[in-house]
Amino acid sequence: IAGWAALAAGVLAAPAGVSAFLRGGPARRRPAVPPDRLAIARRVNLAGDEKITPFEEASNYTNFYEFSTAKRDPTVLARDLRTRPWTVTVDGLVKRPLAFEVDELIRLFPIEERVYRWRCVEAWSMVIPWVGFPLADFVGKCDPLPAARFVGFTTLYDPKQMPMQNDGVLPWPYVEGLRLDEARHPLALLAVGMYGAPLPPQNGAPLRLVIPWKYGFKSIKSIVKVTFHDKMPKSSWSKVQPGEYGFYANVNPNVSHPRWSQAKERRIGEGGKRPTLMFNGYRDEVQGLYAGLNLRKFY
Repeated sequence: IAGWAALAAGVLAAPAGVSAFLRGGPARRRPAVPPDRLAIARRVNLAGDEKITPFEEASNYTNFYEFSTAKRDPTVLARDLRTRPWTVTVDGLVKRPLAFEVDELIRLFPIEERVYRWRCVEAWSMVIPWVGFPLADFVGKCDPLPAARFVGFTTLYDPKQMPMQNDGVLPWPYVEGLRLDEARHPLALLAVGMYGAPLPPQNGAPLRLVIPWKYGFKSIKSIVKVTFHDKMPKSSWSKVQPGEYGFYANVNPNVSHPRWSQAKERRIGEGGKRPTLMFNGYRDEVQGLYAGLNLRKFY
């Protein structure tokens, strides 16, 4: 399994196009990016020879409903989000409750750049060089109890900064969850940056989840709390529309959304559509997590 071997060994360099893109240059809609670069210990390409989505597209076309339901509005509306100081608390079924300052977390673990395919449930996609550390390493640091089977995540709740939290479009704060074995999978990432720099606010600064084999709404942004559970936690979209957004949310071209097909996707920055890959192209790496599970029932 070529991609898996690359991740395990950490020996694949990012494509030349990534390094060239990081050197910058004018961008039509490029928001301000912190000038500091993250200290990246290794780079791994897990998107094959696919073209990296330009930064100006990945940072200007995003869902962040705490700020707006329009794709491009969060770039402006989130730009003043205060991301320091920022504390991530850990509770639930752990040996003891914990609290981490986000910069402490960044120092705790070697930082990696991982180029992943990225697929939205709305049938658009990108290829993004995320920067972060394995979620499994963080889970280990949290020391969950043997009874823990799931892990939940909570986004910042601050209606003064996040104006749409004054609206009823979703139950706030935004919450998501994973099975603990999913969270421990080597592909699961806690991201603190993208394209070599810290995350822009609209992309989930200062800390977000990246689960590349699942639809994007599972990869919760601006995390402030992590909770370990013995039972499956609720997730925001499953609360609102359980018939449309399941807990697992694995990318599956064979299971349509009730209102549209998932068989094809529109790659942002390109014309036309392309076939969607099972588990977003990470079938070999993750299919063992779901052996015997009915993926139509547990969508």
